[in-house]
Amino acid sequence: MSTSRRNLGPLPLALIALGLLLSAGFVLAPILVIFSQAFSKGVDFYLSNVLEPDTLHAMGLTILTAIVVVPVNILFGIAAAWAIAKFDFVGKKLLLTLLEIPFSISPIVAGVTYILLYGAQGLFGGFLEDHGIRLMFALPAIFLVTLFVTSPFVARELIPLMQAQGTEPEEAAATLGASGWQIFRRVTLPSIRWALLYGAVLCTARAIGEFGAVSVVSGNVRGETNTLPLHVELLYHDYNAVGAFAAATTLTVLALVTLLVKAVLESKIERH
Repeated sequence: MSTSRRNLGPLPLALIALGLLLSAGFVLAPILVIFSQAFSKGVDFYLSNVLEPDTLHAMGLTILTAIVVVPVNILFGIAAAWAIAKFDFVGKKLLLTLLEIPFSISPIVAGVTYILLYGAQGLFGGFLEDHGIRLMFALPAIFLVTLFVTSPFVARELIPLMQAQGTEPEEAAATLGASGWQIFRRVTLPSIRWALLYGAVLCTARAIGEFGAVSVVSGNVRGETNTLPLHVELLYHDYNAVGAFAAATTLTVLALVTLLVKAVLESKIERH
């Protein structure tokens, strides 16, 4: 290691220094500002804002959204990756294209699209209203749009790995008489578990931090349909900057934990 350090010329060292400087300016500095502003009026004031009922409700709704959305997307990601990587079928390229749509359009556009489909004046709005079903500007709308924007994460992590592994292990297990469930549980799942966890972490992080699509379809009702990112904006517009930063520290801690877990899983995937 010491030899490699001595061999570094001035240009690589300058690039490393520039990278560290930019990281400090664009990542570390905002984090320090968030926490310094959150605690600017003392710990008691910080705790009173964090433990305020509407803030706690926003935290709970954000966690509930992740609890509902992530398992669904894990199942969807496994099924999509299994189909794409292990089988040839008509419409395979179309399925791959559909998986990329949530990354290709703005979350706000996705939210507007859901309103045009399921809102009171939307394509299916009349049918839903006639049957007493309310999706938009309620909890189901938050789940739906979050499912949409987070749907590719697990599948995108699994597809390259499963394609690289090929189908030989599953074919060998099938030859030995294993059922489809046994093949998946004993052959496929152990070989993709770290990539699956990695995708689940990314999906969770996006579900917790989603703002654009949720802001369109939730109605932004304080204490009812406000997730934590929306609540931070609401507090800031109420001129409660300290309360907004206090709520933002929760998101910041979740982001840092996600980055830590992501780094650990990346090392696991590389070793595997």
